[in-house]
Amino acid sequence: MTEAVARTLPGALVGATGWCSRPEELDVIRIGGTKNPDVERIIALAPDLVIANEEENRAPDLDALRAAGLDVLVTEVRSVPQAVAELDRVLIACGAAGRPGWLAEAAETWAALPEPAERRTAVVPVWRRPWMVLGRDTFAGDVLARLGVDHVYAHHPERYPRVPLDELRAREPDLVVLPDEPYRFTADDGPEAFPGLPCALVSGRHLTWYGPSLTEAPRVLAGALRAARR
Repeated sequence: MTEAVARTLPGALVGATGWCSRPEELDVIRIGGTKNPDVERIIALAPDLVIANEEENRAPDLDALRAAGLDVLVTEVRSVPQAVAELDRVLIACGAAGRPGWLAEAAETWAALPEPAERRTAVVPVWRRPWMVLGRDTFAGDVLARLGVDHVYAHHPERYPRVPLDELRAREPDLVVLPDEPYRFTADDGPEAFPGLPCALVSGRHLTWYGPSLTEAPRVLAGALRAARR
Protein backbone atom coordinates (compact mmCIF):
# COMPACT_ATOMS: atom_id res chain seq x y z
CA MET A 1 0.00 0.00 0.00
CA THR A 2 2.86 2.36 0.82
CA GLU A 3 4.44 1.77 -2.59
CA ALA A 4 1.09 2.20 -4.34
CA VAL A 5 0.39 5.57 -2.71
CA ALA A 6 3.96 6.84 -3.14
CA ARG A 7 4.03 5.96 -6.83
CA THR A 8 0.59 7.35 -7.59
CA LEU A 9 0.57 10.43 -5.35
CA PRO A 10 4.14 11.61 -4.67
CA GLY A 11 4.30 13.64 -1.50
CA ALA A 12 1.05 12.32 -0.03
CA LEU A 13 2.73 10.13 2.57
CA VAL A 14 3.88 11.67 5.84
CA GLY A 15 4.74 8.42 7.61
CA ALA A 16 5.26 4.71 7.04
CA THR A 17 6.24 1.62 9.00
CA GLY A 18 9.81 0.53 9.35
CA TRP A 19 8.96 -2.43 7.12
CA CYS A 20 7.85 -0.28 4.18
CA SER A 21 10.86 -0.84 1.90
CA ARG A 22 9.41 0.45 -1.40
CA PRO A 23 9.94 2.79 -3.06
CA GLU A 24 13.56 2.64 -2.00
CA GLU A 25 13.94 6.42 -2.06
CA LEU A 26 10.94 7.01 0.23
CA ASP A 27 11.90 9.62 2.84
CA VAL A 28 9.18 9.87 5.49
CA ILE A 29 8.94 9.52 9.25
CA ARG A 30 8.97 5.89 10.37
CA ILE A 31 6.32 5.08 12.95
CA GLY A 32 7.27 1.56 14.08
CA GLY A 33 5.95 -1.74 12.80
CA THR A 34 2.51 -2.96 11.88
CA LYS A 35 2.11 -4.79 15.19
CA ASN A 36 3.78 -2.15 17.37
CA PRO A 37 3.18 1.29 15.83
CA ASP A 38 4.02 4.43 17.78
CA VAL A 39 0.43 5.60 18.15
CA GLU A 40 1.36 8.91 19.75
CA ARG A 41 3.77 9.73 16.93
CA ILE A 42 1.09 8.96 14.33
CA ILE A 43 -1.34 11.24 16.13
CA ALA A 44 1.30 13.99 16.26
CA LEU A 45 1.71 13.79 12.47
CA ALA A 46 -1.99 14.72 12.17
CA PRO A 47 -2.57 12.83 8.90
CA ASP A 48 -5.81 13.25 7.00
CA LEU A 49 -5.98 9.46 6.68
CA VAL A 50 -4.40 6.36 8.22
CA ILE A 51 -4.27 3.30 5.97
CA ALA A 52 -4.38 -0.05 7.75
CA ASN A 53 -4.96 -3.71 6.97
CA GLU A 54 -7.20 -6.14 8.79
CA GLU A 55 -4.59 -8.89 9.15
CA GLU A 56 -1.49 -6.72 9.62
CA ASN A 57 -2.70 -4.19 12.18
CA ARG A 58 -4.06 -4.70 15.68
CA ALA A 59 -7.57 -3.51 16.54
CA PRO A 60 -6.49 -1.74 19.78
CA ASP A 61 -4.03 0.43 17.87
CA LEU A 62 -6.64 1.38 15.29
CA ASP A 63 -9.20 2.08 18.03
CA ALA A 64 -6.70 4.43 19.72
CA LEU A 65 -6.16 6.32 16.47
CA ARG A 66 -9.90 6.67 15.93
CA ALA A 67 -10.36 7.83 19.52
CA ALA A 68 -7.83 10.58 18.79
CA GLY A 69 -10.03 11.77 15.93
CA LEU A 70 -8.10 10.28 13.01
CA ASP A 71 -9.79 8.79 9.96
CA VAL A 72 -8.71 5.13 9.59
CA LEU A 73 -9.29 3.16 6.39
CA VAL A 74 -8.95 -0.60 6.94
CA THR A 75 -8.29 -2.75 3.90
CA GLU A 76 -9.04 -6.44 3.39
CA VAL A 77 -7.24 -8.26 0.57
CA ARG A 78 -7.69 -11.99 0.05
CA SER A 79 -7.75 -12.28 -3.75
CA VAL A 80 -6.39 -10.53 -6.81
CA PRO A 81 -9.73 -8.87 -7.74
CA GLN A 82 -10.14 -7.70 -4.15
CA ALA A 83 -6.61 -6.29 -4.24
CA VAL A 84 -7.45 -4.21 -7.30
CA ALA A 85 -10.69 -2.99 -5.73
CA GLU A 86 -9.01 -2.07 -2.44
CA LEU A 87 -6.16 -0.28 -4.20
CA ASP A 88 -8.76 1.75 -6.09
CA ARG A 89 -10.47 2.59 -2.79
CA VAL A 90 -7.23 3.59 -1.04
CA LEU A 91 -5.92 5.72 -3.88
CA ILE A 92 -9.22 7.56 -4.35
CA ALA A 93 -9.33 8.19 -0.59
CA CYS A 94 -5.82 9.64 -0.83
CA GLY A 95 -6.82 12.04 -3.59
CA ALA A 96 -6.27 10.20 -6.87
CA ALA A 97 -8.55 11.40 -9.66
CA GLY A 98 -9.03 7.86 -10.95
CA ARG A 99 -7.30 4.54 -11.50
CA PRO A 100 -3.59 5.08 -12.24
CA GLY A 101 -2.02 3.54 -15.34
CA TRP A 102 -0.01 0.92 -13.43
CA LEU A 103 -3.13 -0.38 -11.69
CA ALA A 104 -5.09 -0.48 -14.94
CA GLU A 105 -2.23 -2.48 -16.47
CA ALA A 106 -2.18 -4.86 -13.50
CA ALA A 107 -5.93 -5.44 -13.66
CA GLU A 108 -5.76 -6.14 -17.40
CA THR A 109 -2.75 -8.43 -17.03
CA TRP A 110 -4.41 -10.62 -14.43
CA ALA A 111 -7.78 -10.64 -16.20
CA ALA A 112 -6.12 -11.77 -19.43
CA LEU A 113 -4.31 -14.75 -17.91
CA PRO A 114 -5.21 -17.93 -19.80
CA GLU A 115 -6.55 -20.96 -17.99
CA PRO A 116 -3.50 -22.96 -16.83
CA ALA A 117 -2.75 -25.93 -19.09
CA GLU A 118 -2.07 -28.06 -16.01
CA ARG A 119 -2.54 -27.84 -12.27
CA ARG A 120 -0.03 -28.79 -9.62
CA THR A 121 -0.31 -29.10 -5.85
CA ALA A 122 2.04 -27.32 -3.48
CA VAL A 123 2.95 -26.72 0.12
CA VAL A 124 3.73 -23.03 0.68
CA PRO A 125 5.70 -22.32 3.86
CA VAL A 126 5.78 -18.71 5.04
CA TRP A 127 7.78 -19.30 8.22
CA ARG A 128 10.25 -21.72 9.75
CA ARG A 129 10.83 -22.55 13.45
CA PRO A 130 7.95 -23.27 13.68
CA TRP A 131 6.84 -24.22 10.19
CA MET A 132 3.83 -22.19 9.07
CA VAL A 133 2.13 -22.44 5.68
CA LEU A 134 -0.54 -20.76 3.61
CA GLY A 135 -3.98 -21.87 4.73
CA ARG A 136 -7.45 -20.79 3.72
CA ASP A 137 -8.52 -17.54 2.12
CA THR A 138 -5.20 -15.79 1.41
CA PHE A 139 -4.13 -13.39 -1.30
CA ALA A 140 -0.99 -15.43 -2.03
CA GLY A 141 -3.07 -18.58 -2.36
CA ASP A 142 -5.31 -16.90 -4.93
CA VAL A 143 -2.27 -15.66 -6.85
CA LEU A 144 -0.88 -19.19 -7.08
CA ALA A 145 -4.24 -20.71 -8.01
CA ARG A 146 -4.47 -18.34 -10.97
CA LEU A 147 -1.07 -19.62 -12.08
CA GLY A 148 -2.09 -23.28 -11.85
CA VAL A 149 -0.80 -24.10 -8.37
CA ASP A 150 -3.22 -25.33 -5.71
CA HIS A 151 -1.79 -25.29 -2.21
CA VAL A 152 -2.79 -28.29 -0.17
CA TYR A 153 -3.93 -26.39 2.94
CA ALA A 154 -6.35 -24.12 1.08
CA HIS A 155 -9.26 -25.50 3.14
CA HIS A 156 -7.55 -25.51 6.51
CA PRO A 157 -9.59 -23.79 9.28
CA GLU A 158 -6.71 -21.34 9.87
CA ARG A 159 -5.26 -18.88 7.39
CA TYR A 160 -1.64 -19.50 8.39
CA PRO A 161 -1.55 -22.81 10.25
CA ARG A 162 1.44 -24.25 12.04
CA VAL A 163 2.09 -27.69 10.58
CA PRO A 164 4.87 -30.10 11.61
CA LEU A 165 7.47 -30.73 8.93
CA ASP A 166 6.73 -34.47 8.84
CA GLU A 167 3.10 -33.70 8.00
CA LEU A 168 4.11 -31.28 5.24
CA ARG A 169 6.28 -33.96 3.65
CA ALA A 170 3.56 -36.59 4.05
CA ARG A 171 1.17 -34.56 1.90
CA GLU A 172 3.43 -35.39 -1.08
CA PRO A 173 2.80 -32.18 -3.05
CA ASP A 174 4.01 -31.76 -6.61
CA LEU A 175 6.28 -28.95 -5.41
CA VAL A 176 7.16 -26.71 -2.49
CA VAL A 177 6.90 -22.94 -2.99
CA LEU A 178 9.40 -21.00 -0.86
CA PRO A 179 9.08 -17.19 -0.88
CA ASP A 180 11.83 -14.89 0.38
CA GLU A 181 9.45 -13.12 2.79
CA PRO A 182 8.17 -12.97 5.44
CA TYR A 183 10.74 -15.70 6.16
CA ARG A 184 13.72 -15.41 3.87
CA PHE A 185 13.94 -18.87 2.32
CA THR A 186 17.01 -19.34 0.13
CA ALA A 187 18.65 -22.12 -1.86
CA ASP A 188 20.55 -23.03 1.32
CA ASP A 189 17.71 -22.55 3.80
CA GLY A 190 14.49 -24.41 3.02
CA PRO A 191 14.87 -26.88 0.15
CA GLU A 192 16.97 -29.26 2.25
CA ALA A 193 13.92 -29.86 4.46
CA PHE A 194 12.03 -31.38 1.52
CA PRO A 195 14.33 -34.02 -0.01
CA GLY A 196 13.04 -35.41 -3.28
CA LEU A 197 10.56 -32.58 -3.84
CA PRO A 198 11.10 -29.80 -6.39
CA CYS A 199 11.27 -26.41 -4.69
CA ALA A 200 10.38 -23.09 -6.32
CA LEU A 201 12.21 -20.15 -4.76
CA VAL A 202 9.97 -17.16 -5.46
CA SER A 203 9.90 -13.43 -4.82
CA GLY A 204 7.81 -12.70 -1.75
CA ARG A 205 7.12 -9.23 -3.08
CA HIS A 206 5.49 -10.68 -6.18
CA LEU A 207 3.64 -13.40 -4.26
CA THR A 208 2.32 -11.42 -1.30
CA TRP A 209 2.36 -7.70 -2.20
CA TYR A 210 -0.58 -5.99 -3.87
CA GLY A 211 0.80 -2.80 -5.37
CA PRO A 212 2.79 -1.87 -8.47
CA SER A 213 4.45 -5.32 -8.35
CA LEU A 214 1.11 -6.78 -9.52
CA THR A 215 1.92 -5.75 -13.08
CA GLU A 216 4.91 -8.09 -13.36
CA ALA A 217 3.97 -10.74 -10.79
CA PRO A 218 2.41 -13.25 -13.24
CA ARG A 219 5.52 -13.29 -15.44
CA VAL A 220 8.03 -13.37 -12.57
CA LEU A 221 6.21 -16.04 -10.58
CA ALA A 222 5.43 -18.21 -13.62
CA GLY A 223 9.13 -18.25 -14.45
CA ALA A 224 10.10 -19.36 -10.95
CA LEU A 225 7.42 -22.05 -10.92
CA ARG A 226 8.54 -23.39 -14.30
CA ALA A 227 12.11 -23.62 -13.04
CA ALA A 228 10.95 -26.02 -10.32
CA ARG A 229 9.25 -28.47 -12.68
CA ARG A 230 10.09 -32.12 -12.08
